[in-house]
Amino acid sequence: MGSRDPALSELEASTDTVSSNTCSDNSFIKYLIDMNLFKLPTLLSFLAFVAALPADVPSKPLPLIIWHGLGDKYDAEGLKTTGILAKKVHPGTHVYYVRLDENGNSDRTASFFGNVTEQIEQVCQDIKQDPRLLAPQLEDGLRVDALGFSQGGQFLRGLLERCDGLSVRSLITFGSQHNGINEFQTCGPYDLVCKGAVALVKGNAWTDTVQNRVVPAQYYRTINTTTLAPSADYLGHSNLLADINNERVLKNKHYSAKIASLENFVMYMFDEDETVIPKESGWFAEVNSTDPDRKEDEGIIPLRNRTMYKEDWLGLRKLDEKGGLVFKTTPGPHMSLKQHVLANAYREYFGPETNQKTNGLIRQGGGFDGEAVVWKQFQDWDAFDEPKVYL
Repeated sequence: MGSRDPALSELEASTDTVSSNTCSDNSFIKYLIDMNLFKLPTLLSFLAFVAALPADVPSKPLPLIIWHGLGDKYDAEGLKTTGILAKKVHPGTHVYYVRLDENGNSDRTASFFGNVTEQIEQVCQDIKQDPRLLAPQLEDGLRVDALGFSQGGQFLRGLLERCDGLSVRSLITFGSQHNGINEFQTCGPYDLVCKGAVALVKGNAWTDTVQNRVVPAQYYRTINTTTLAPSADYLGHSNLLADINNERVLKNKHYSAKIASLENFVMYMFDEDETVIPKESGWFAEVNSTDPDRKEDEGIIPLRNRTMYKEDWLGLRKLDEKGGLVFKTTPGPHMSLKQHVLANAYREYFGPETNQKTNGLIRQGGGFDGEAVVWKQFQDWDAFDEPKVYL
């Protein structure tokens, strides 16, 4: 080869300024230069064309906030697998596990004992300290997806409603108690923390001490069995649920606006759930369960038939009208969750914020033929058939 034109050397150096989104590897351009296959004017035109091409690199997935259920802890191995799975489905996902104490055992205790109103406020302040949750397009704001297991589901919903600056795209809940519980769960024979919480509640559910101290009592809900309206005790003393469900006379318009702002609110109910009583609470259904002989579907008022939906106390009707309210069932008892169900939920509702979703991977400006193959291999992974229990 002859001596190199100084202008070509300068141009070669200038290729480093071309966006990595348009040309991540300059080797091909350098090859063309070295082979003198392009005259300078032609090469300049080529570079201008390459720089104008649309980006083919997917944007970063939204961060994911996960809130565990009763009796679990943020650093439990089982819970961590849900975050690992999110990163497998959408590489680059930052996962934040809600915790009320950095000590895992103390965090578990806080799932039984504590003032949930104060806990939600603490979580609101904690997540604002994580710079990876901040959204560049929102001044001092956070833009995330959210996943709640059991009671963590309604707590995340309360967080969305009450935490200023928090924007949630998709909220997914598994086996949650959105319409409360009318019975308390049975504790394991050696779970002294659980037994202590249940012992405090019996006969004292509506006292200030219990409502400010025992976590499950704060989503305990009773009704007038004749009218099916919320009971006076519940409306008068509930520390959490009556407020975040906007059931009191004075409605909080901010709450309804925040729920309506969701793109997706996906509620999974376990079809054999005997821990959440009634299980239909996971779908905001009203259940008159005072009749022990009722059949499976008797005494159930679906959300869309309830006054809270018709008058849109919580923004659920507005969300439903834009196609964002989703009711799903999954087989098995409470929180016995197969990973392929969770992976499919991640794939459909989480990931980057883009206009186009493809088979398994989400990309801007169109996809590529191999994406369906990649996702099919991921679906066929044997580990997805193993049921996992997340409390």
